[in-house]
Amino acid sequence: MENASAIVSENQTLDPHNWDAMRDLGHRMIDDMMDYLQEIKEQPVWKEIPAGTKSYFNEALPVKGLDIEKVYEEFRKYILPYTKGNIHPRFFAWVEGGGTPLGVLAEMLAAAMNPNVAIGEHSPMYVDRQVIEWCKQMMNYPADASGILLSGASMANITALTVARNYQLHNNVRANGLKKTDGQMVLYCSSETHSCVQKAAEMLGLGTNAVRKISVDAGYRINVEELIYSIEKDIASGAAPFCIVANAGTVNTGAIDPVEELLTVSKKYNLWLHVDGAFGALAKLVPEYASQLQAIEQADSVAFDLHKWMYMPYAAGCVLIKNAAAHRDSFAVTPSYLVQQKRGLAGGPDSIGNYGPELSRGFMALKIWMSIKEQGIEKYASLIRQNIAQAFYLGNLIEQENCLELLTPVTLNIVCYRFTGKGLTNEYLDVLNNEILIRLQEQGIASPSSTILQGIFAIRVCIVNQRSRQSDFELLVQETIRIGREVLKETVVG
Repeated sequence: MENASAIVSENQTLDPHNWDAMRDLGHRMIDDMMDYLQEIKEQPVWKEIPAGTKSYFNEALPVKGLDIEKVYEEFRKYILPYTKGNIHPRFFAWVEGGGTPLGVLAEMLAAAMNPNVAIGEHSPMYVDRQVIEWCKQMMNYPADASGILLSGASMANITALTVARNYQLHNNVRANGLKKTDGQMVLYCSSETHSCVQKAAEMLGLGTNAVRKISVDAGYRINVEELIYSIEKDIASGAAPFCIVANAGTVNTGAIDPVEELLTVSKKYNLWLHVDGAFGALAKLVPEYASQLQAIEQADSVAFDLHKWMYMPYAAGCVLIKNAAAHRDSFAVTPSYLVQQKRGLAGGPDSIGNYGPELSRGFMALKIWMSIKEQGIEKYASLIRQNIAQAFYLGNLIEQENCLELLTPVTLNIVCYRFTGKGLTNEYLDVLNNEILIRLQEQGIASPSSTILQGIFAIRVCIVNQRSRQSDFELLVQETIRIGREVLKETVVG
């Protein structure tokens, strides 16, 4: 490079020229965010983004930098007011937790340290390892099981199914691929299983057709007899069944598959049993659900999210795998530049990169570690129990109203309902309830989501927010009825 010495002598940096100004701005940011969290319940759940704000994001790549105060003001004007709203107590849409103030501060600490938590002798590696140990204790997994923190349950499920495929294949799939496999490998799950399982099959080279989606009963749980029939049919046809995916809390209704029965089936046919417990597995901490979910302890693997029913800031998912050797064998690789030493910086615990696809990993374990330290697992269990009780409370409120209909029994933390009326067709009610849903969102009252249950449009309420209160559900019912009658009147007038 020409003029290398001249360039080096400039001593440029991304650190601030004025540390006091950066410190003052940091203090202001913390104050603003603490005010934001403290007052969030007074704000609309969601606000539509104005066209002018959207056009702001068409700005070209900045060539010259701005003053940090100006950058922060643009954040306050164009970004902060128009969030999804999932930290709000009346956000009931997708399964998204609300975070905590300490979680915010922990993320700041992790970002300031900025370690790559994958390899090496440094404290974040030990924090990560301790968090995995705590996760094993939550699920009552054996001490010699393995696990890894990931971005969420989607990646956790994909990781577990990768291990299941490799272990069950009895062939070095990492070296040989799937070409030497005798018969199509297939896995089984209910028709209510999350779409990430299908994505996993596609990413693993098995294809969508390798996913056998078994029908569900009236409670939206997998039909075990149909499952057994499908397995035996596949065996007879020369296919290679390798895994059953059990649901601990389906995303549509919160249904919990009969995990104990699925465990028996998996043992009979020598299949891997994986539990997708993205949010529902953590209900195991609640006394009323402990026995129903106890069979998770005997499953080969389980995936769950800490940013859902543990209320951590995004992102924080976990997968636990009983067979630690099978887990490591599925991902471990050691190039010359990653050889572990007995001493020095390259010492420390086994590389986390040996247990998953990522070698670049943020310090997500810190917010988990600090939050559990702050609250204790009993507090989390009581909050999960509270959310479940709120779902049953909402279900009771709905059943007390003649113009509302509960579309499926409440079994966990999800409530599906609709506004109804005599003489109204299902086609009309679908349109009516879709309009109710949108107006609830647009008016900033609440943010449920929707789903289709047995061909019927449902307003879906998912409760995983530590800020939700009894009054929030009472307001939801009142406003659903108000808007429903309003839309009915408009339709009649029209």
